[in-house]
Amino acid sequence: MTTAGPTPHGLHLEPFQGTRYCLDRVDSLAAVTSPPYDVVVRPDGLLHLESADPHNIVRLILPQGDTREGADRRAADTLAQWLASGILAQDDKPALYVYEQRKGELLQRGVIGSLLLSPPAEGVVLPHEDVMPHIVEERAALLRATAANLEPLLLSYRSESGSSGTGDVIDRTVQLPPLLTTTTEDGFCHRLWSVTDPMEIAAVQVDLAGHQALIADGHHRWATSLRIRAEHPSPSPWDYGLVLLVDTARHPLQVRAIHRLLHHLSPVSALSALAGSFRVRRVEGPLAAAMEALSTASAEGTAFVLAGNGFHLIDRPDPALLDRTVPGDRPELWRTLDATVLHSTLIDHLWQIPDSSQHIAYIHDTAAAVEQAERNGGTAVLMHPVQEEVVRDLARQGVMMPRKSTSFGPKPATGLVFRTLLP
Repeated sequence: MTTAGPTPHGLHLEPFQGTRYCLDRVDSLAAVTSPPYDVVVRPDGLLHLESADPHNIVRLILPQGDTREGADRRAADTLAQWLASGILAQDDKPALYVYEQRKGELLQRGVIGSLLLSPPAEGVVLPHEDVMPHIVEERAALLRATAANLEPLLLSYRSESGSSGTGDVIDRTVQLPPLLTTTTEDGFCHRLWSVTDPMEIAAVQVDLAGHQALIADGHHRWATSLRIRAEHPSPSPWDYGLVLLVDTARHPLQVRAIHRLLHHLSPVSALSALAGSFRVRRVEGPLAAAMEALSTASAEGTAFVLAGNGFHLIDRPDPALLDRTVPGDRPELWRTLDATVLHSTLIDHLWQIPDSSQHIAYIHDTAAAVEQAERNGGTAVLMHPVQEEVVRDLARQGVMMPRKSTSFGPKPATGLVFRTLLP
């Protein structure tokens, strides 16, 4: 099959032979899927997924073992076993995959394919957050062991008014019977179609070649793929990564905050360190009311809710304190981000907390962050989401936001289709 060639200034998406669960070999497709690896946050999350089905994909994306190396070997052995036994199988033809997520009035559609990797300097795929080196190393070790892109990254791009060749292909494809349909426990209905017609694939490729994309979710996996690509001579399958591309002119993404859990900082200590630096007010629960108070305060400037012993709204930081603690060599838009103030002024300066996983956890689910803080005596810092336009503006300037500043969604379910890199 002839495909459109890569351009130096746009997205180059290739079809691939997707690896999928054989529907007649698993009891429930929903029971073998998982959220992305970094969203499995509740204390029993891993056990819940492992017990849902003996073939749940979490055994590949979050393998367990006595050592890191042992866990990665187990994932590789498990993948090989599932392929050999027919639990998983590779599709006959290379395809792009149209993917739909629907819950109530929320509808998101995009295209899953194999995207040519490119460094940020090329301006084709724009990261907007820094990454944590130890997580990149962990994911790289797993990728080396399994030789498989197990989870698609979520990338966003914008067409003009939602009109594009890719959108037309999607609209035609969803009129056909899907390869699979399943509803996961979060209430989302997922449908997947394959696009194998050369003309349809070419239409998508030509359209996307004129666009750049923003990494909405998957910065660590993108950095991991770039690292592994550098270890292999080009051309090779390692030159590509698995992505879901969503046109946000048609399907605007939801942007949510990622909260911080400070394991070893008690709420009393956290609040006492703020005297004279922030305005502190106790707000009544429940959690929804506290988050509403945060939303109102965030409209006027920097604000957070501290949780763990009730809820406290903190806002109106001392301008002189911000001038001393926030780096001045970045755009004003970056300097006023809540995440910037949190890490530069609060975590680094007032609370003096080491930047490590032993001290700080990043949690997507608001209730889970509060629950863990209350149970373990730590402090949850609840955040207000950043607007997508702010994220894209900074990314185009090449300015990285503090890591784990945003959570775009809905995120693709893991386990519906993935890409093996070796025969």
